[in-house]
Amino acid sequence: MSTQSLARDVRRRKRRGVTGGSGAFYAFISPWLIGTVLLTLFPLGYALWISFTNWDGIAPNQNWIGLKNYTDALSDPRMWASLQRTGLLALAIVPITICGGLGLALLLNEKVHFRTGLRMLVYLPAIVPPVAATLTWKLLFDRDSGAINGVLAIFGADAVSWMSGNTVFVVLLVVMLWGIGAGVLINLAALQDVPAELHEAARLDGANAFMAFWHVTLPSISPVLLFQVITTTIGVLQTFVPALLLSPANGPAAITAVPEANRIFMVDVYAQYFAYSKYGYASAMLWLFFLVILLVTIITFKIGGRTVFYAVDPSKEGKEG
Repeated sequence: MSTQSLARDVRRRKRRGVTGGSGAFYAFISPWLIGTVLLTLFPLGYALWISFTNWDGIAPNQNWIGLKNYTDALSDPRMWASLQRTGLLALAIVPITICGGLGLALLLNEKVHFRTGLRMLVYLPAIVPPVAATLTWKLLFDRDSGAINGVLAIFGADAVSWMSGNTVFVVLLVVMLWGIGAGVLINLAALQDVPAELHEAARLDGANAFMAFWHVTLPSISPVLLFQVITTTIGVLQTFVPALLLSPANGPAAITAVPEANRIFMVDVYAQYFAYSKYGYASAMLWLFFLVILLVTIITFKIGGRTVFYAVDPSKEGKEG
């Protein structure tokens, strides 16, 4: 066989191998690809189209009105009020979740008695379904028969109407913090991944426990903390189910009966969809909210990225190969 024939045969086999590999690759990812297109990209595109119409969810016609929904939303004081309440919720929940989760993880990382059982008890609330957890806390905070007011009565305090006024926001905070154990588990795994020789070197240099935590532990787990800040912030901003279930009414009336203190952004969007049948307006609100979440995420990356320590520089890792 000549050299040219051998080279052609090698190229033919390479092309066949590449084609076969690509076919197998796309066959394996096809369920995810189809799901992404049908359940993510198509709904996003359809919601974007709806946001430029005045569709009420029932009429067959979707009349194009351009940017009117967006301008109406930006000039609506109720939307800004719900966005402000959502921001306050995030400012309260995110720091407590991150700091509290890290503190509990540090305690559970120590060699104490019943450590495995304590870890299980801390993580157990995180696996309780949000609906069940919210309804349970709603019963506990009930004014007449709730256990919380029962405990307050022991100390001579008057019964508190937790489910009305601004106090219902406190109940929402408790429900949101109920699942802090998920962050504890992630932090615990990150703490156990910190090299022991770094702590040993810090101890030999005369560092106390706080200095070792500040200069060794915290930088080592900073990527994990940044990940939690971003995911927790996005999750809190999208909070919906607990706020809706804490409504004093049940059924369809619960949408409009949500107390003003708990009328956060997603509750407002839900009401626009299913209580007022403003599908176009609600879709525009969702797209504006998407831009807000995107902006918050970018800012968090920019600010947090400066304080994150990576053992391997991700920007240079690929170039070294």
